[in-house]
Amino acid sequence: MPFETERCRIRPFEESDIPAFMSYRNNLDWMQYQGFKGKKYLEYKKALLMQPKFDEGVQLVVANKQTGELIGDLYLKIEKGVCWIGYTIAPEFARQGFAFEVVTQLLLELQLSGMKLAKAGVEEENIASIQLLKKLGFEQNGVDGSELIFQHDL
Repeated sequence: MPFETERCRIRPFEESDIPAFMSYRNNLDWMQYQGFKGKKYLEYKKALLMQPKFDEGVQLVVANKQTGELIGDLYLKIEKGVCWIGYTIAPEFARQGFAFEVVTQLLLELQLSGMKLAKAGVEEENIASIQLLKKLGFEQNGVDGSELIFQHDL
């Protein structure tokens, strides 16, 4: 599901993306609220370069459209007609509006593809992500373990 925003290109992973991905995914302070972290190169390679299967979950690159530099990633998983989303922006690109820009376009792309509902799970301590989801129009509709569940009708 490649797409573009004003500043970003969302595309599948290439092997050359893995070192930049590892640099923020293995920063355990920055990634404190994420599950997919702290892996070795070959583990990331196996997970990121496999044939995309949206029912199992897919990680996509968020790249700077001008330079091609990896600035973050998106996670998508389609489960029972619902698209679960996740997003991460590398620390050096944080708080520049990239997550808002990319997820706004992602929601439109999902709607155009016929999806009716997007959901996201977020740790209750992750205030920045909760604020972003609310700004995007998501509403909290439940709790699953330690995660608050937000949803957005498309």
